[in-house]
Amino acid sequence: MKRLDQKIANILNNPSGAKDFIIADAKDADMAFGITAPGPQTGACRHGYNESEGCWKTLDQYLDQIRGVIRQDIVDIVLLSASNLERLAMQENLFANSAITPAARANDTSDVWAVRGGKYPTDYPSRSFRTANICHIKYGKITEDCTQPFPGADLGLYSITFTNNIDWDYKALTDFHDFRLEAERKRFRYFLEVFNPNVNPGIPDKKVAGFLNDHIIRTLAGVTSAGRPIFLKIPYNGPGPLEELVAYDPKLIVGILGGSSGTTLDAFQLIHDARKHGARVALFGRKINLSEHPLAFIELLRRIVEGEITPVEAVKVYHGILQKSGIRPQRTLQQDLQLTTNKMSYR
Repeated sequence: MKRLDQKIANILNNPSGAKDFIIADAKDADMAFGITAPGPQTGACRHGYNESEGCWKTLDQYLDQIRGVIRQDIVDIVLLSASNLERLAMQENLFANSAITPAARANDTSDVWAVRGGKYPTDYPSRSFRTANICHIKYGKITEDCTQPFPGADLGLYSITFTNNIDWDYKALTDFHDFRLEAERKRFRYFLEVFNPNVNPGIPDKKVAGFLNDHIIRTLAGVTSAGRPIFLKIPYNGPGPLEELVAYDPKLIVGILGGSSGTTLDAFQLIHDARKHGARVALFGRKINLSEHPLAFIELLRRIVEGEITPVEAVKVYHGILQKSGIRPQRTLQQDLQLTTNKMSYR
């Protein structure tokens, strides 16, 4: 049994007493940011293009970072694009003897199309789109029977964004309905990512969290256990909204997303606060990938949710590791001890 499956079983068997916490490394940024997904390249550019705004790590470097996370064996899930899942799971077989569960992004809504010069995430209501077919995620190709043992993944992330626009939200729910039925037929599990509206929903900011919570429960009320997500991935809109959602249905496992990179304390405080107020999952992408030392960053995330260290102490330990490793920090220790994000926004 993978570590994820055991933790989910423990949480569902004892929602109020289980101490399990799931950490996912979201390495699916190539489906959002394109070439810039792996992060900035340090040192001299290896090519002349784009030197005015810096240059970027390559796909090979990105894959090496992912291999390091798999070898470290601390996170419970590694979320990938279908193409990188094919390379690492089907061709290199890296997850076969690992306790980490591979997953792939099962759809790529327009509000995560964060390409340079693009304005999809902020100027247009989210539109649903699916690049990967479930069979591609499980096998790398279309097969006649998509329910047999698989070399890829049987877990995916499905994303939906409600905008308070009846036409767009109706379309989003219709697409989600079609996906759920296909996933059930093909024995494919998913976790559900629900964003805050990516455009102004026409309601006060303070009501957005309630809008999100109500939509989540309303959407899943008609879904029986065969088609329900194994957990949720949502923005952290503060302790009250999170506790409200967790208390409503203890069998609905709630997780939080990381969002933008911010300071190291932003990340450490976020996972601490989410754990304190009832979240059982954290899915961090940019916060891990854009850190100076991703493996040390992950280790400290785990120590925080296990109660071994406070967020402030963890920042200090992290800077000590950077110093010993000869890695120049992006910010001074004092700058890194500041809270700058974790505030609710439409996205």
